[in-house]
Amino acid sequence: MTRSLVVELSSFMNCVCHFSPAKNDTDYTLKAGDVVKIDLGAHIDGFIAVAAHTISVGASADQKISGRPADVILAAYWSVQAALRLLKSGANNYAITDAVQQISESYKCKPIEGMLSHELKQFKIDGEKTIIQNPSEAQRRSTKSAPSTLYAIDVIVSSGEGVGREKDTKVSIYKKSEENYMLKLKASRALLAEVKTKYGNMPFNIRSFEVETKARMGVVECVSHKMIEPFQVLYEKPTEIVAQFKHTILLMPNGVNLVTGIPFNVDSFASEYSIAQEELKTLVAQPLGPVKGKGKGKKASAAATKVDSAPAPVEAKA
Repeated sequence: MTRSLVVELSSFMNCVCHFSPAKNDTDYTLKAGDVVKIDLGAHIDGFIAVAAHTISVGASADQKISGRPADVILAAYWSVQAALRLLKSGANNYAITDAVQQISESYKCKPIEGMLSHELKQFKIDGEKTIIQNPSEAQRRSTKSAPSTLYAIDVIVSSGEGVGREKDTKVSIYKKSEENYMLKLKASRALLAEVKTKYGNMPFNIRSFEVETKARMGVVECVSHKMIEPFQVLYEKPTEIVAQFKHTILLMPNGVNLVTGIPFNVDSFASEYSIAQEELKTLVAQPLGPVKGKGKGKKASAAATKVDSAPAPVEAKA
């Protein structure tokens, strides 16, 4: 049995994704009001589960967070709640794209451009079927969801213009590709051999190697010949804030099974904005879970209004 865990901590307010500090990086002490995104993934024998959650340090029902931090966190939370309820077998995934866009705009925020939610397969974290948020015209294409499919539903929202940019931050998260090349450096060959043995095609953190400096030497040649793909660290403008929520779900013929997710207390946040579209307000207020007994006669019709409880419940009105 093979197991692996990758953890990313995007602790900076404007960091979009993929930040994970190196062992020798300067410590950062979190302070009250900081917006923190924790993004992690794990697998057993290639069967993958991922999750991401956003908090504001010190937020509670008695000490509510307000202003732009509250706006962007609530926009991301309600957007992912809508996405989870719209994902259905045979449905066009652009309904999800549009809902995320509309809810984000209700809070005067924007989804990060081009971010993808992927189908999950054994040993493959980026399957062919995708759901895109805030797409360019070139990226717009219709995709329909198939039953019994595992998805990572990932929503990232910014208080700014919704564009992630690379800076000079070191990359820590990588993934092996299918490219082949005769590597020249001993450090590169040693790194690739260890990646194949320990991680296969799954993402890995360069910090997990015994000698990180040596691993970073080896990864340069691997990346230059596209044998290993870097997960670039992206940032919004320094004055902006980014929030993220991600769930692993199993799409069944009778609805969605939520595999990962933890409760989120909306009462800890106070925004002057709310969801503007009545149909989306109604949507996120619906219980989340597979419909029991769907398609089994009249008794099923009565039971169809009952659903299983979910790990990430809606706890207040949008």
